[in-house]
Amino acid sequence: MADLGIPANTINILQKYNFNFQKRFGQNFLIDTSVLDRIIAAAEITKDDCVLEIGPGIGTMTQYLCENAREVVAVEIDNALIPILRDTLSEYSNVTVINDDILKVDINRIVEEKNAGRPIKVVANLPYYITTPIIMGLFESHVPLKSITIMVQKEVADRMKEGPGSKDYGALSLAVQYYAKPQIIANVPPNCFMPRPNVGSAVISLTRFEEPPVKVDDEKKMFGIIRASFNQRRKTLVNGLSNAPELKLSKDAVRDALIKMGLNENIRGEALTLEQFAELSNNL
Repeated sequence: MADLGIPANTINILQKYNFNFQKRFGQNFLIDTSVLDRIIAAAEITKDDCVLEIGPGIGTMTQYLCENAREVVAVEIDNALIPILRDTLSEYSNVTVINDDILKVDINRIVEEKNAGRPIKVVANLPYYITTPIIMGLFESHVPLKSITIMVQKEVADRMKEGPGSKDYGALSLAVQYYAKPQIIANVPPNCFMPRPNVGSAVISLTRFEEPPVKVDDEKKMFGIIRASFNQRRKTLVNGLSNAPELKLSKDAVRDALIKMGLNENIRGEALTLEQFAELSNNL
C-alpha cells in the first residue's frame, strides 16, 4: 500500500474518492513521514501493544500503527472516510475500524475484547475543538491506559504541562498532571498538514501514573473545585468557590479552609499547586 505520509499519495487518495474536508470535524491530515516516525517512537509501540487510534482520517498514521502494533482499533466519526479506510488499510489484518463518535464509544469494552482488559496505548491526531473532552473522558472513565500520545494545538500542549502562576495554567494542566506525566515530544509546523491549519501543533506524550501523585479523599469533588477556581480566573478563591452553585460552599467555609492551610484568603486559584488543591478539597 502507498505510504500516505508522502503528500502525493494523500492527494491521489483524496482525488480518487473525491473527498471534501469537513470543517466541523476539524480535519487536517498529516503529510510528513518523519513526524509519523517520531509519534510511533514516542508512543513506544511494540508487537505486544493494542493501540486505540482516535480520528484515523484516511489512515495515514493507522498504516504506521498496523506495521508496529499487535492490534489497532481506529475510531472515525466521519462516515465519508470509512470506504477510504477500507481501501488504505486493506492489506492489514490487525485493524478494526469503528465508525462512531469517540465520546460515545465504550472504550472499556474495546479493552476487554481486544486486549483482555490489559492497559492499551492511545495515539491520535486530535481536532483542536475536542481535545480537552477526549483527554478528560479517557482519564475520568478510568480506561486501562499505559499512555496517550497525541498531536494537539501547540498552546494546548503547553497548557498541559504548565505549573502555577503562568497564564496557561488551568484546569486542564491540573487534570493532566494528576493522571499522567506530560512531555512535549516535537513541535510540528502547519506545512506538515493538509489542509494547512492556521496554528502550530505539538506532539505530547502523557504517561499514565500507577498512582496519582497526591492523595485526595474525593477525586470528583477536587475537580469540581478546580473547575470552579478557573471558571472565573480573576476572582479570589473565596468568591469563585462560594459562587459555584454545584459546590454549595459558603465564603466562611472556604476562607477557614485556606487559613488552615496557611494561605491568604485573597489568593486566586492559579496560585495553587495540585497538592494544595487536594488539601483544600480534603479540608472542605
